[in-house]
Amino acid sequence: MEVFRRAILQPGPPESFALQTVQQVIKPQKQTKLVQDENQLLENILRTLLQELVSSAVQSGEQIMQYGQSIDDGETTQGHIPRLLDIVLYLCENEHIEGGMIFQLLEDLTEMSTMRNCKDVFGYIESKQDILGKPELFARGKLVMLRTCNQLLRRLSKANDVVFCGRILMFLAHFFPLSERSAVNIKGVFNTSNETKYEKDPPDGISIDFNFYKTFWSLQEHFCNPPSLTLAPTKWKKFTSGLMVVLNTFEAQPLSDEEGDANSLEEEAANFSIKYLTSSKLMGLELKDPSFRRHILVQCLILFDYLKAPGKSEKDLPSDSMKEEIKSCEERVKKLLEMTPPKGENFLHKIEHILEREKNWVWWKRDGCPPFEKQPAEKKVVQEGAKKRRPRWRMGNKELSQLWKWADQNPNALTDPQRVRTPAITDYWKPLADDMDPAAGIEAEYHHKNNRVYCWKGLRFSARQDLEGFSRFTEFGIEGVVPLELLTPEERSKYQAKPNDKSKRAKKEETKGAAHQVEENQIATAANEIDGEGIRAVLEASVTPTDTDATVATGDMSQGGSPIPDEHQKQSSDTDLGQEAGQMEADAEVDAGMIDGGMDTEVDLDPVG
Repeated sequence: MEVFRRAILQPGPPESFALQTVQQVIKPQKQTKLVQDENQLLENILRTLLQELVSSAVQSGEQIMQYGQSIDDGETTQGHIPRLLDIVLYLCENEHIEGGMIFQLLEDLTEMSTMRNCKDVFGYIESKQDILGKPELFARGKLVMLRTCNQLLRRLSKANDVVFCGRILMFLAHFFPLSERSAVNIKGVFNTSNETKYEKDPPDGISIDFNFYKTFWSLQEHFCNPPSLTLAPTKWKKFTSGLMVVLNTFEAQPLSDEEGDANSLEEEAANFSIKYLTSSKLMGLELKDPSFRRHILVQCLILFDYLKAPGKSEKDLPSDSMKEEIKSCEERVKKLLEMTPPKGENFLHKIEHILEREKNWVWWKRDGCPPFEKQPAEKKVVQEGAKKRRPRWRMGNKELSQLWKWADQNPNALTDPQRVRTPAITDYWKPLADDMDPAAGIEAEYHHKNNRVYCWKGLRFSARQDLEGFSRFTEFGIEGVVPLELLTPEERSKYQAKPNDKSKRAKKEETKGAAHQVEENQIATAANEIDGEGIRAVLEASVTPTDTDATVATGDMSQGGSPIPDEHQKQSSDTDLGQEAGQMEADAEVDAGMIDGGMDTEVDLDPVG
């Protein structure tokens, strides 16, 4: 212990001597880190030393955080206790000793100090908030720090130590993460022990309506326990009747701008008190106080906001009649807040903004307080020169492996009705058909035909399922591909082909095909003449001008049934090729005669000799 006393008096930063002091006192097995038994021994030494320093400070009559201060060369040196805490904090931060030791010393210090000294101790805690909040220290000491702050709040007066209580609550809000469940009232329990005491019997010589006085302060019983209003209808009726009396009085006695300026809200904020006096003699003055009226009216808005909050169970929800009464009362309260000087309209807007943000807080608690912070994704650094190992998939690649895991029995997954399938052609083109209906009144810029991906997919579907519709694309565009049964009669008539057009188109296609075949036959005939080994096939047939089918049949009989001599069957392969070429020439002459000379009554074909 004497070694630490000497270390406290040493000048310079703690890192220059703190670890050496611990090694000198404990003589640890490891040079830079203590084991469990060694930590316990060091903690007992430090707690005993802290207790002796506090006793010495009390006996000297000095404040404990300033005990041992001295002024050297115009500079004020640190007190003994803050110096000791800095040394321990350095050791905990660098993990030389157990991280929760500093929190244990701070708890002991607050328990041994008076409330006046606790303010100085808490000022030291606030100054070291960033270090105490580091993850390696926070995980070890968050519960001890929470217990320390709660003990301080219990010792403080909520009426006289409002600022100090606020400092503690603000520290806890910054020290703990926002999603810390220990700082959240999950069940929404109200502090029903916060009773407002007021006079029950009228005193002598009172100049105000005592019934109004009792009615006014009885509202606080409902404000401190809002859930009771929905459970008992009689309490709700009593509350609304009392509230109507108060609102009527506020409306009958409006405040002027002079009265609002007479009560300086800025000066009042400096001397803010969480409770108002309930003496009946002060009732007349309090009714003329704008901040007093705002206090009561804001309480009403908070109560109404709680009753309207979503997410409650059915038994906690207000009835329809209650909802109507809440709405009417809320409108009156907001109107009174807007009329209350000074700057009533701005004040009302701020209160509404706060209550709107409160709804997000309520929903967050109802959802189980999910964490707001998201840890950043860790990027794995690949060493240079190291080979990346390719992942091995069960089915060969990632997509097939994921597909295989979609169902336990994959054969059933293929027949699942929920499985994605190619839509029917009528179902796919139905949106475009609706766009084409003039009765629908859809503007052209919103038509599906402007969607290139939609049109491209539709053409693929039509090419597979509706060739007739697909053929109309070249003449009518994408709208012509739509199945006719989906269109209105007027629209259908635009895209239906006429019978005469069909026959002309068919005849034109036949003409083009025959001319193309003649050209091919002429080329084959030229090749046959060069070889000199072709055999000319001559057929005879009589064809009537009106019986086209018979003519074609006769030509087929002439080609397939003409006799071929035996000597020609014994010729070489060159001769066979010549026969085929000659036969193709004969067929071409027959077809050319049918097309060009359609009015001839007879076509002579010489038989093969």
